[in-house]
Amino acid sequence: MSEEYKLKKPPWLRMRLNTNENYRGLESLFKSQSVHTVCQEARCPNIHECWGKHKTASFMILGDICTRGCRFCAVKSGRPGKVDGLEPARVAEAVKAMGLSHVVITMVTRDDLSDGGVSLLADTVKNIHEKHPSCTVEVLSSDLMGQRKNIEALVQSRPEIIGHNLETVERLTPVVRSRSTYRRSLDFLKTIGELDSEAITKSALMLGLGETRDEVIQAMDDLREADVRLLNLGQYLQPSKIQRPVQKYWTPAEFQELKEIALNKGFDHCESGPLVRSSYHADEQYQVYRKKNVNLQPGT
Repeated sequence: MSEEYKLKKPPWLRMRLNTNENYRGLESLFKSQSVHTVCQEARCPNIHECWGKHKTASFMILGDICTRGCRFCAVKSGRPGKVDGLEPARVAEAVKAMGLSHVVITMVTRDDLSDGGVSLLADTVKNIHEKHPSCTVEVLSSDLMGQRKNIEALVQSRPEIIGHNLETVERLTPVVRSRSTYRRSLDFLKTIGELDSEAITKSALMLGLGETRDEVIQAMDDLREADVRLLNLGQYLQPSKIQRPVQKYWTPAEFQELKEIALNKGFDHCESGPLVRSSYHADEQYQVYRKKNVNLQPGT
């Protein structure tokens, strides 16, 4: 039996269920629109807070089967089905029905597609802006195999935030991530800034996979060198027995210390805590960023 299933989780990782009217309403809406959420597929620990309290969700497009098999992820891996060209419109309708002011769109990795799926991702951004123009859009993209033309297509769709997760430190990347490289992820983020100097970039790291404090700080430095503006740090939780076991539970005090280090290194905002995930409080994070950057025009 793996480590997390042997050990009792620390008290700060206990979560409250909140299957109230908001939660049930969103569950029904997503089912009726035939859309996927990363909240469900990745077994996010914050699903009850986000759905039940804040009425927010992160949509996952391009199906629910990923072509990679990362050792931290609960999303199914295998051979995906055909691309559904109507999915961007359905997601946009769901976003409009929820009345969201900010939405996160993520994707399964589609190495089987020549463009990595970026055309559907870009189309989703455009559909949301057209159908619900008051909503800002944050995308959490795969590395698109590092193809510059694919990254350019994503940038040209004009999402307000472009995110790509480094996930873990350089030493652990070959062990934890499937068909991904640490440097390709950094180059992906750096390329966005080269294509659009005003683009807002974001990344995230999971802690508890076996990394050291110094390695986390080095990853921060690498992200700043790539001009990443926003950073999320959260505790890795083993989704099931087949994923990599937790090596350490970082304490709230350690997360707070890392947040202070990140801000001192120049990140505009850092969300850091045991239950923080890529899209955790994403709407509030974007508003904080806008207040700090008063020259941003509405809709950017």
